[in-house]
Parts: sequence; C-alpha cells; structure tokens
Amino acid sequence: MSRSAKIAGVALAGGLLMATAIAIAVDERDSAAPLPSPADLTPYDPLREELARCRTLTMPDSGCDAAWDEHRRRFIGGKGDRP
Repeated sequence: MSRSAKIAGVALAGGLLMATAIAIAVDERDSAAPLPSPADLTPYDPLREELARCRTLTMPDSGCDAAWDEHRRRFIGGKGDRP
C-alpha cells in the first residue's frame, strides 16, 4: 500500500469520526422532561411567605415578630429539641 493511500485512509477515518462526533453533539431530539427547579422541590411552607412579607415592612408587626420567633426556634431549636 502506498504512502498516499495510507494518508487518504487515515483522513477518511478521521472525517468519519469527526462527523459522528458532530452528529452526537447536535442531536436535536427533545429531552425526556425538563429538570425541576429547586423551588419546585421544596415543600410548601407558609412561614417562608410570611418572612418574605415581613422583610418588606418598616414598621413593627406582631405577626412578623411571631414568624421570626418561629424561624429562630426552627433554626436554633428549643430546650426540648435536643437529642
């Protein structure tokens, strides 16, 4: 086999490999399902909505005080919450 034929064979194999790689990378099939956002994975918590409302207030609010106390209790825990 001549040197030119070997070079042509290697070039042909490289071209086929490159065409296959491009075909795989540009696959236009639809994905099975979109991934859910982190907000969709978290369970509904009314305390979160209340705290979001309280962050916008500039005046004292008794409902916000209770919400922040509950948030602190969940985060830090209480006396009876220890293992």
